[in-house]
Amino acid sequence: MTRKTDELISMVESLPIDIKTKLIEKILESLHPSQKEIDELWAQEAEKRVEDIRTGRVRKIPGEEVFKEIHDRFNK
Repeated sequence: MTRKTDELISMVESLPIDIKTKLIEKILESLHPSQKEIDELWAQEAEKRVEDIRTGRVRKIPGEEVFKEIHDRFNK
């Protein structure tokens, strides 16, 4: 590591936990930028699917049945 990197790490280590937490959040955001529009669309889709289940527009299938069908289909 460079001297500047070592200095930066030393400074970060001396920060209070709440500041470290905010810094971590900012670093993670920079690695994986938020895709707000996509997140909002997924939230709308999830709400639509919940409503479809509540109103009976879709039929719920028990997980055991789904996994049995997958098993049967791929283990012939």
